Parts: sequence; C-alpha cells; structure tokens
Amino acid sequence: MNKIPVYFMPGLAAGPSIFENIKLPEEQFEMYFLEWFLPIENESIESYALRMTQKITHNNPVLIGVSFGGVLVQEMAKIIQTDKVIIISSVKTNKEFPSRFKIARNTKAYKLIPTQLLADIEKLVKYAFGDNIVAKRIKLYEKYLSVRDKHYLDWAIETILFWNPKVVNQSIIHIHGDADEVFPIKHIKDCIVIKGGTHIMILNKFKWMNENLAKLILN
Repeated sequence: MNKIPVYFMPGLAAGPSIFENIKLPEEQFEMYFLEWFLPIENESIESYALRMTQKITHNNPVLIGVSFGGVLVQEMAKIIQTDKVIIISSVKTNKEFPSRFKIARNTKAYKLIPTQLLADIEKLVKYAFGDNIVAKRIKLYEKYLSVRDKHYLDWAIETILFWNPKVVNQSIIHIHGDADEVFPIKHIKDCIVIKGGTHIMILNKFKWMNENLAKLILN
C-alpha cells in the first residue's frame, strides 16, 4: 500500500520542532517537514509559495500548516494538486483577522516592531500577546522560534497583514482553539473547535491531534 505523504509547515519564525510530538500511523503515512527560507526582496506570498512547492516531491500530498504556515499552505494549494489542506491556529481569509491586525495594517504600526531585537524573545512575545504571558510560555517560544532573521521577520509580518485572498478554498479543514489569543475564535468561521486550545496548541494539545489528524486526512 502506498503511504500518504503529509507535509507540515510551521508557524511564523518557527522550525519543524513544533511538530516533535505529532505522530501519524507509520503504516499509512509518511511525514515531511518544511522549513522557512529567506524571502527575496519584496517577494509576494504567491512567489514564495511557488518556491516552497519545489520542496515537495510527491503528487497530491496532504498539507498541514500552523498559523502563518496555514496561510502559506493555502497559497501552495493554489499551485499544486493536494489531497487535503489542514490549517491549525490560522485563518482562511483576512476577514478572520482581529481588529488589531487591521489597525496595524492601516496605520503602518507594524513597521515599528523592533524585529532586529528578536534575540530577545521575551520582548517580542509580550508585544504579540500582552504582558500577561507567563515565564513558562516564554521558555517555550525561546525553544521553538528558531528563525530570527530580521529580513524574514519584516517580510513575514507585512505579508500576513496584507494577505487578501480573493477566493477561499471551501474544502480546507480548519482546527482552532477557543482560547487562541492571536486569532480569537469569535472571528473564525467553519472550524473544528478545540476547547482550551491556545495559539500554541500544536505543542500542548498534541494528544488531540494524534487521535484525530489521521481520521481527518482519511475521511
């Protein structure tokens, strides 16, 4: 029996280690992990997605993307044939953005984000999530946010803020936590809701993922 190829795309600035606890039955699936590379100057998300598809070596793969990775796999699925597209802690359209994203875009406030200071994860995390973030969570981010290049970060932040897909793929499977602090559930439509799931539930709700991802792919 041919195994189903499943490609995983991590979130903004994250590496494949965020998937270290994700398991799929080995007799049915082969797991592959994509990594962010540096964008070309002023590169469009469509161009970047095209270059990322060149890392895929199978026909009709399953694409699974987390957060900004979920946005990217949707763009990749416009270029190549896919079996399934699953997004986790992400959005299907900019209509699902919280108001602070829209404000940042309209006022250009995102240009004030000190991405050159990314070595200081604590400051960046507090900027993104607020001062109530706990030390344990900051340690997690320090471990998993491995892409700290300023050029990449500036590009990624601007790219997601200005993402404006004309057509939403109705077949996308969207998994979202009801405690997601980046993309609040109140803005999200047509998704599988994970109770207590935060924006980093790929790390701490992996048991649910391991029990359900295979079923979602095969259905």
